[in-house]
Amino acid sequence: MSAYSLSRLSYYTEELNRMRDDGLIVSLTDFWGLLVEFFVYRQENPARLSDQKKAVESGQNPLPIYAGVNTKTDLKTKEFAEWCEFTPYEAGFSKYGAFIRTEDFRSQFNKGCLIKRMAEPRISYLLGMWSSAFAASLDEIWNAGKKLEWLDNKEDDVELADDIKMSSETSSSDGLHTHVVTPSSPVSYLVDKLLNSRLSSCQSHNFLHGLNLHSKYHTSHEFITDTDTSPDTFPSKLTPSEPILNLVDSGLSINSAFPLVLRAAREVDLILSFDYSWGGHFDLTQQYCSERSIPFPPITLSEEDWKNPKECYIFTDAKNPKTPIVLHFPLINQFFRKFKAPGVPRVTPEEKDWGDFVVECADSPYSTTNFTYTEQQHSRLVELNQYNVLNNKDTLLQAL
Repeated sequence: MSAYSLSRLSYYTEELNRMRDDGLIVSLTDFWGLLVEFFVYRQENPARLSDQKKAVESGQNPLPIYAGVNTKTDLKTKEFAEWCEFTPYEAGFSKYGAFIRTEDFRSQFNKGCLIKRMAEPRISYLLGMWSSAFAASLDEIWNAGKKLEWLDNKEDDVELADDIKMSSETSSSDGLHTHVVTPSSPVSYLVDKLLNSRLSSCQSHNFLHGLNLHSKYHTSHEFITDTDTSPDTFPSKLTPSEPILNLVDSGLSINSAFPLVLRAAREVDLILSFDYSWGGHFDLTQQYCSERSIPFPPITLSEEDWKNPKECYIFTDAKNPKTPIVLHFPLINQFFRKFKAPGVPRVTPEEKDWGDFVVECADSPYSTTNFTYTEQQHSRLVELNQYNVLNNKDTLLQAL
């Protein structure tokens, strides 16, 4: 069944209409979340993020931390991006020291008080936000080298924007902003936006709305106030003054969620990095940490490392014992090609054929834009990653 079959479009319409009727702000990213749901699950997935508490409450699994960044519609993510973390227990901003229960995300708050409780969104909608290429402006995609085929003809000026046109905006007696929404059918509207207009963020009621910043907020290392052009310099321009959050894929800021792991209260000693591209995320992470006085090891790579990366790298800062160690595992097929396990060579033609594949090539099945793998592609990828970790067990133990 196609993601765009009549029955699926009818399902999308019903879901988006229900959200709108419940008082939620419907965006193109919600439509994207429904598409991701179809690609991944092939059916409606009722699960919610808070359901994952059962999988971690006894320490049987690591705590999952998911990332998004809050942006401004008139600024690019490199100019303003506030990291928002999601776990099965809470969602919020370490920058402001403000978190809410995960169950209350997308509910309406004012001055820290719950005004209107909304049902916790299904995880499919969060997946849409956490992985939404729709959140980018085209020049960000071009600059990041992430041009997608379906964007080939979208070379006009593209920026983040409100997804539902507001016919008017007023303030109610309790000081809350009230939007009068006049959309057409959600699916027809969103498809039209997808094909003919600007790309979007996931818009949600802002649980920070109405909160006052401490008079000395600028002394916190989380705020960059050393220039007159930084949005952090002006309290009235910061997120608590906004009724709406504009959340996008955190990869549009830094394509690896180091900022969340480096939250001071976590006191991290060792970071295992399985990000599968060198890109510029290490440079961006170092810049992010430098601006906020967060300890992070220097990342030094030789020309040979760029041409022929190794299975594992260890980055440390001997001068600062508070700096976490970073073990980075690029996605490469180096020794797995010849060994089915560390020290166990491939012998039969079948074993050799299984290990003989290229991860990075023009027609790689592991491209970011490919949503589905065959059973063989999936098994190869899992075994390759398992081998690369086991083959560097001594380095990992050394770091520990």
